[in-house]
Amino acid sequence: MIVLKAAQDQVLSVLQSVAGIVERRHTLPILANVLIRKSGDSVQFTTSDLEIQIRTSAALGGDAGEFSTTVGARKLIDILRTMPADQTVSLETSQNKIILKGGKSKFTLQTLAAEDFPLVTESASFGPVFSVPQKTLKSLLSQVSFAMAVHDIRYYLNGILFVAEGKQLSLVATDGHRLAFASSTLDVEVPKQEVILPRKTVIELQRLLSDAEGAIEMQFASNQARFTFGGMEFVTKLVEGKFPDYNRVIPKNHSNKITLGRDTLLKTLQRTAILTSDKFKGVRLNIDPGTLRLAANNAEQEEAVDELDIDYGGDSIEIGFNVTYLIDALSNMSQDMVTMEFSDGNSSALLTIPDNATFKYVVMPMRI
Repeated sequence: MIVLKAAQDQVLSVLQSVAGIVERRHTLPILANVLIRKSGDSVQFTTSDLEIQIRTSAALGGDAGEFSTTVGARKLIDILRTMPADQTVSLETSQNKIILKGGKSKFTLQTLAAEDFPLVTESASFGPVFSVPQKTLKSLLSQVSFAMAVHDIRYYLNGILFVAEGKQLSLVATDGHRLAFASSTLDVEVPKQEVILPRKTVIELQRLLSDAEGAIEMQFASNQARFTFGGMEFVTKLVEGKFPDYNRVIPKNHSNKITLGRDTLLKTLQRTAILTSDKFKGVRLNIDPGTLRLAANNAEQEEAVDELDIDYGGDSIEIGFNVTYLIDALSNMSQDMVTMEFSDGNSSALLTIPDNATFKYVVMPMRI
């Protein structure tokens, strides 16, 4: 049976969309495979790592009929990548093997039984469906994902908090040293729901979401989230645990504010950061009426000093930060201007966008 017969770029694109979660080495060998199900004219591709499952369907020619198998996902993609984009490729069944053909090339691949593929059991009690444009969610994720923790023993920090309430969707990430918050308006009112999406899920969503028109539908259960977009269904386990109360972390009523060009500040910080050491990424900010002075030094007694003219008449403040934390936030914003708010040299600073309450970034100071 010819399972599919289509252009290389079509087949490769569909496979790549589901293969991001596949690990090359796995305790269960079948999880390195993609589950291929032929039903009528449609071919369905499913991958899983036991915590995330991605599924998509496509009409890719071939014989009509029912058939299912699993075959090494990465191997299939690696072979397809080496073939010309406009070449017609086919997958054919032969006993317990799959034959991939393209031009004069022929590859015979080993398969494992489809019925042995461990599908994720979907929750029976998902909450109401709500949707946002794909590009909105992609933008929200990029504004906060850099602040996620990596391999923190406080496992609930290794992901992003999604809060849907009323007509607002808010995303929050923190690693204990900084916190990023971004929000967007929903089309419909939803009851309050809070879930923590794992880091791997967040990275995969960022890879798959597109800037094109089209919505992403979301549903949350107590232990799972389901996303549907662009012909794909994405189911993921959630992180259990209590996320920190982010409202208490975001400072209110800081008395000292400066507003300046985001790009100018970013480039100044990037220049200054060159003379920080790999182990110690500290940069010192001296804020005085009319002037923002940035300085950094390293173990070789080298020093970088830079100054920016600012419209400021508040208190004189000296405060130190991990320069990477400031650069991360500014790099993931697209606005022209940024506001920095301070209380004193020992309190956290707040970065916001002027006249825009949808983004907040809190960064703790460091001793320099």
